[in-house]
Amino acid sequence: MRYVLSFLKPYKVSASIAISLMLMELAIELLLPLFLGIMINEGVINQNLEKITTWGGLMIGLALFSFIIGVLNSYYSTHVSFSYGYDLRQKLFEKIQSFSFKNLNQYPTSALVTRFTNDIRQVQNTVYMGLRIMAKAPLVVVGGVVMAFVVNARLALIFCISVPLLLFFLVFVFRFAGRMFMRVQKNVDGLNRVMQENLVGMRVIKAFLRRDYEQDRFDQANSDLANSTRSTFRFVEASTPVLFFVMNLSLVAIIWFGNVQITNGTTNVGEVVTIINYALRVAMMISMFSFLILTLSRTKASGDRIGEIFMVNVDITDSADTTENNAIHYGKVEFKNVSFQYPNHNKKVLRNISFTLQPGEKLAIIGSTGSGKTSLFQLMPRLYDVTSGDIYMDNKSILSYSFKQLRESIGYVPQTPLLFSGTIFDNIAWGKESVTKDEVIQAAKDAQIHQTIMGLPDQYDTKVGQKGVNLSGGQKQRISIARALVRKPKLLMLDDSTSALDLATEANLLNALQNYDCTILIITQKISTAANAEKILLLDDGEMLALGTHEEVLQTSELYQKIVESQFGKEYVDVY
Repeated sequence: MRYVLSFLKPYKVSASIAISLMLMELAIELLLPLFLGIMINEGVINQNLEKITTWGGLMIGLALFSFIIGVLNSYYSTHVSFSYGYDLRQKLFEKIQSFSFKNLNQYPTSALVTRFTNDIRQVQNTVYMGLRIMAKAPLVVVGGVVMAFVVNARLALIFCISVPLLLFFLVFVFRFAGRMFMRVQKNVDGLNRVMQENLVGMRVIKAFLRRDYEQDRFDQANSDLANSTRSTFRFVEASTPVLFFVMNLSLVAIIWFGNVQITNGTTNVGEVVTIINYALRVAMMISMFSFLILTLSRTKASGDRIGEIFMVNVDITDSADTTENNAIHYGKVEFKNVSFQYPNHNKKVLRNISFTLQPGEKLAIIGSTGSGKTSLFQLMPRLYDVTSGDIYMDNKSILSYSFKQLRESIGYVPQTPLLFSGTIFDNIAWGKESVTKDEVIQAAKDAQIHQTIMGLPDQYDTKVGQKGVNLSGGQKQRISIARALVRKPKLLMLDDSTSALDLATEANLLNALQNYDCTILIITQKISTAANAEKILLLDDGEMLALGTHEEVLQTSELYQKIVESQFGKEYVDVY
């Protein structure tokens, strides 16, 4: 929480002005009961109209001045809180952008979204309240008690009993409520997760007639949030009657003992009225403490959740010895005894992988599900770092390149194509900064999607639904490939990215790729695709079973023979 509040430092001047204005407003509020008592003693009791007019006019003038100060305080408080919220969102986004895949796996998307929205809004609103009224409440209590002692110390002794009791009670409520609000925020994460999964998977839900099941999931998440919120608010609100009870007892005591002192002649009506006014102000502010505790408890939970993200240790960072002129020019790839296991997993998904690709060569990677194909791809752009061994690009360790140098040279098409909201042109151009329209069109032609785009009503300006929902699987794959091609990469990685393409379209795509000066790695389950590569890498359960041309692997690997036989028949295998 302390780190989250450190983002207020750039706004120290504005915050100081807001606090100064609030203190001026506080001073006026504490003076008004004192002036009221003087007006009663000197004007009302003595029936002196001049005194009543003088002190009454002064009080009205101070009230108007306090109103103006309050408006100015609101202006500066709003400026600080909204600027602070903007900076906090900006820095939080930058932090998450620096996350490795390991870091991202620690937090569901819904939990990060909640931190960006609900949690930051809660902290931002509390900053506003803190500058506007939250800091004022305890100062009114302290100031009211001090002024009461100045007016009449014997009557003010009643505060020495009631106020400490209430403060101890409020500290207890605050600590307990903080833990309860942490549970509330986690339930908000859970509800967001269910909503996100439901909206993204709506077509699958309808296809499998799982509406009732999803409704039950939502009802459960919604009930968990409602129950935790209800119990938390009930607990905090239950403190309000306790506060009122103690303060009302204090008021009764002040009136009782004040009457006794007036009767004995040791005080006057003005002093008693003044003490009662201070008691009312203290009671009003203490009654607000339940609301303030509600806000602070929730803010602490939100601030801790935001701070948790900032404190995450990003495990993959740029190496210290990278140089600006270091770049990948050729696209040579070399794996040397590479092994890898995911964080918090005991089993290695890749073991002792070694191979070399010369610039411009094409490698087809084939293997069963879970054999480590995608994991191998994720190591080259350093989405994960190897557990042991080394990966080289152009005879240099990939650790010697910065993320920018390394990833700008790689065109990566993931297994599940992801499109962003916007136009088709925007999605292809997303692959490269300062791209021209001609480059986008050429990449689309090479990806075999140009004719399809031209057949759409708005062509390249066609809006893409969320995650490409209004496009077919093959269209999304080809747009994703065009996005990678527009980079003109030195290393092109296609993770089963042609699975939804027919053989003719795939063949045209692979022919078009020959015009690119890049090394190509393609994960595929199609033997027809693998056979056209210079090399085939056969993986099984994280181990490299074979490496060579189609003919070489077919002659030496029984597993590859079975795969070929399943697609082409035993007669094809027997030829070899």
